Amino acid sequence: MSFTGKYELQSHENFEAFMKALGLPDEQIQKGKDIKSVSEIVQDGKKFKVTVTTGTKVLHNEFTIGEECEMEMLTGEKVKAVVQMEGDNKLVANLKGLKSVTELHGDTIINTLTMGDLAYKRISKRI
Repeated sequence: MSFTGKYELQSHENFEAFMKALGLPDEQIQKGKDIKSVSEIVQDGKKFKVTVTTGTKVLHNEFTIGEECEMEMLTGEKVKAVVQMEGDNKLVANLKGLKSVTELHGDTIINTLTMGDLAYKRISKRI
């Protein structure tokens, strides 16, 4: 199953509490909570290019399954991480105490970020 495609955020849960815990300023959280972000994923075998555009902010990460890479977090901080694939539809990464699980179900991508006992869930549909 290929992740390649463009996906638009349909809904998200726990955004404000999660962003506060990450240390983002309230003003940025309020601006970001109603913006529909678009994720573009290009998968070439084990190589991935992911671009997430939220308003004027663009987050760009590239990685190869099973190899250490540098990833930019939501805060703009760059951290080292290894992305693993479980089955043919799940990507799992640990970024400095933050666990990211991305699952592809047909035309829907569900991304769950967990930090301690706090989880933030994003649901995006292919456009």
